Amino acid sequence: MSLILNGCILLLKEHHLLTKADIVFDNEITAVTYDSRQVKKDGMFFCKGTHFEEKYLREAQQNGASTYVSEQEYPDIKGMNALIVNDVQKAMALLGAAFYDYPQNQLFIIAFTGTKGKTTSAYFTQGILQAYTNKKTALFSTIDRILGTQPKQRFKSSLTTPESLDLFKEMRQAVDNGMTHLVMEVSSQAYKRNRVYGLQYDIGFFLNITPDHIGPNEHPDFADYLHCKLQLLVNSNICVLNSDSDHFLEIYQAAQATTPANKIYLFARQGGNESNADFIYHSEESTLVQSRLNLQSQTTKAQKLLLDGQYEINLAGDFNETNAIAAIIGAGLAGVPYQLAKTAITDVHIPGRMETIKTKKHGTVYIDYAHNYGSMKALLSFLQRKEPQSKIIVVVGSTGNKGVSRRAGFGKALSEYADEAYLTTDDPGFEDPQKIAAEIDQHIDHERVQVQIILNRQKAIATAIAKSNPGDLVVLAGKGEDAYQKVRGIDTPYPNDFNVAQQVINELE
Repeated sequence: MSLILNGCILLLKEHHLLTKADIVFDNEITAVTYDSRQVKKDGMFFCKGTHFEEKYLREAQQNGASTYVSEQEYPDIKGMNALIVNDVQKAMALLGAAFYDYPQNQLFIIAFTGTKGKTTSAYFTQGILQAYTNKKTALFSTIDRILGTQPKQRFKSSLTTPESLDLFKEMRQAVDNGMTHLVMEVSSQAYKRNRVYGLQYDIGFFLNITPDHIGPNEHPDFADYLHCKLQLLVNSNICVLNSDSDHFLEIYQAAQATTPANKIYLFARQGGNESNADFIYHSEESTLVQSRLNLQSQTTKAQKLLLDGQYEINLAGDFNETNAIAAIIGAGLAGVPYQLAKTAITDVHIPGRMETIKTKKHGTVYIDYAHNYGSMKALLSFLQRKEPQSKIIVVVGSTGNKGVSRRAGFGKALSEYADEAYLTTDDPGFEDPQKIAAEIDQHIDHERVQVQIILNRQKAIATAIAKSNPGDLVVLAGKGEDAYQKVRGIDTPYPNDFNVAQQVINELE
């Protein structure tokens, strides 16, 4: 894999990104990176980030970089080619795709965006496609990266949607490993930061939208958040939309702006926004551990997919039924027949999603990644409907340095559905976890909810379970199977909520 300087210049000009090219010598680019520590000889180095300093460029040059791409010139840096651009993130995405020889063109890509449900929908879809493609479907999710069939080709994710160079590198690895399909989550930040600039998807899903990721380091307001989410539809050949989503009209109009009507599919829950829906689904039976649902096509183009019928999933929650239906439709559009989809989706296990541990004397424990108001409300309201007489006890924290708006959302959800809340630590970053907990606490109705702040997450979980009684529901929200806490820039090892809960129960019983 390599790049030719003249080709880079032409590509940047084509996208109106190049402002100046200062070529000292012509050479073949044999590596690309934005990390000065990972530079290789004759490599291209991207000067990105709001806190970028010239010392990183000097380090890159010392390590062998021959060319740098930046939004500003560094005249004191001698002996390097310089490509000056008006947007280094866009330039990085374009040149990264070119360097790795456009691996996206060799993959059938299904992408999901939405405030909640991306991970579950992606896992369901990948699970079905694994059966259809003989295990040749890659996955880029918030939880895992799966690039092949070998254990070493599966690893934990650090970002929902990685930086563009990492994204295209992993796509190339997936292709080289024999993968033919890719299911991926696409975050609003991926578009805000131009990580997926120029990337086109075969199928793009818009699941839902509620206020989230609004804060100093993310989106300035909801309008910006929605705008970034909608970009996925602009870059998808086929668009699939949840008609029951808030702001549906805006979502639908965004799809119509760039996609022909015969390539837009709508799905809705029975009793929801059924008007013009291509698919309607309803729950036939659901428990706290599984659901049986039915899907029916309503239009000619939907009927051609032959997906009508009954499906079972081993995951609780009507919100997860929505995610399952999205996956079934996505797999159907990729060519998967009904019987295979029906069989495959039953076997899908999603790490950290509604994991259940039953106890003898301390109620039932649920571990779920619910990490914002929308997902927390969906989870707690479902449990309340299913077990209206049960006490709901929640252990939850909120991340630091991002998603500041979630804190008020957590307080609101707890006030609406919880009986007891233990506020604790969840990836505090560079913020004081006590301050984060206090911000959540100020939005809780203390006349309805008993609140205790225990910053040690393991102790908070132990306390919540120990004080619960038979029939109570203990919800451990936010971290799922995350194996670390992000504290002051360091990934600090953490056993994960499931393991902590299991250890506590073992000791108690």
